[in-house]
Amino acid sequence: MFKLNADIFETLSEAIPEGVIVVDKKQEIVATNTSALEMFGYDKEELDKQRLEILIPQRYHRQHGGHFSSFYRNAEKRTMGIGRELFGIKKSGEEFPIEVGLAPFELSGDTFIMALMVDITVRKETEQRILDLNAELEMKVKERTKELQHTVLELQTEVEKRKKAEEKALESLQRERELNELKTKFLSLVSHEFKTPLTGILTSAVLVGKYEKTDHQPKREKHLDLIKNKVHYLDGILNDFLSVERLESGKVNYKISTFQLSKVLNEVIYSANMLLKSGQRINYPENVDEIAITFDEKILTLVLTNLVSNAIKYSPENTVIDIKTTEASDTLLLTVRDQGMGIPKKDQKHVFQRYFRAENATTYQGTGIGLNIIKGHLDNLGGTISFISQEGKGSTFTVELPRTLSKIYS
Repeated sequence: MFKLNADIFETLSEAIPEGVIVVDKKQEIVATNTSALEMFGYDKEELDKQRLEILIPQRYHRQHGGHFSSFYRNAEKRTMGIGRELFGIKKSGEEFPIEVGLAPFELSGDTFIMALMVDITVRKETEQRILDLNAELEMKVKERTKELQHTVLELQTEVEKRKKAEEKALESLQRERELNELKTKFLSLVSHEFKTPLTGILTSAVLVGKYEKTDHQPKREKHLDLIKNKVHYLDGILNDFLSVERLESGKVNYKISTFQLSKVLNEVIYSANMLLKSGQRINYPENVDEIAITFDEKILTLVLTNLVSNAIKYSPENTVIDIKTTEASDTLLLTVRDQGMGIPKKDQKHVFQRYFRAENATTYQGTGIGLNIIKGHLDNLGGTISFISQEGKGSTFTVELPRTLSKIYS
């Protein structure tokens, strides 16, 4: 039939740009067009009656037979090789990628398969170039991203450095401000705390000079005692300043010894009794006669003297100052509780700061460095000091001391 209608087939197939190959049920080629012949490099006579496998690479022959039989039994129009790549082989043996569409048809009772073939070599090369370009672009993007990440990391590091530098600058500025405030407070303190006693000393000295008669001796002695007290007060302030300097420079030499706690308490309370206001009294702690402690006796005396003196100074008349002791296996607690004016809550965090004075204590004499000094000594000697206070109801200061100390302090 194809021979009888060769002119019609040729006229129709030559108008198609795709390669056309028609095979019968035996997979024998019964018709071709010029595009197919040029695609595979054959003359028309060379392919006539040849099996289709002549156009398929050897490695696909075994699979192709089964595929063809299955398609022939269920012939329908479709694209061949969906999901996989197809290859043809030229007369020269060169393989090339192809795209194949299959179209079954019947002629005079026989079924034929017409294959429309397209050489997709250029497309595949283009696709490969696109893939290569994409891979190259992706590599460049990765490299650029890596460079950007490195740059971002450097910028973050630089930002962190600048932040730290700014923080240090702010800290330095804050320390400078605090130092200036301390200087201002110190000058104000010195001016106030020295001026008043010196004025009293000058006044008393002038009055002593006026009492020339023998019967004026009691008045002279009164003013001389006042002068002595003021001198002692100023000497105490100077000693406090020296203590601060020694603590800061680390030049404090501690003398550790073992002594009875009662000895220190007796000295402190005896001296404090002379400072009591009208109606004030001190409750002596119970069961202290047998308590021995290894510590710096002078420092412990300083600590208790400061706490008891403050309790007396900031408490009104007719109040009680309680001193208590609590023993543990390796520590000793000393508590001084008063019924004084207490410390305002907003001021409590500053109590141990140098030169600080609570707002309700500014009318009382004081330098604001006593608690700072004793805390510094206690820190050095492994002790602690803490307090609880309520404004208008009093304060309780607690000192915790180790029962023994290393000889490193002796």
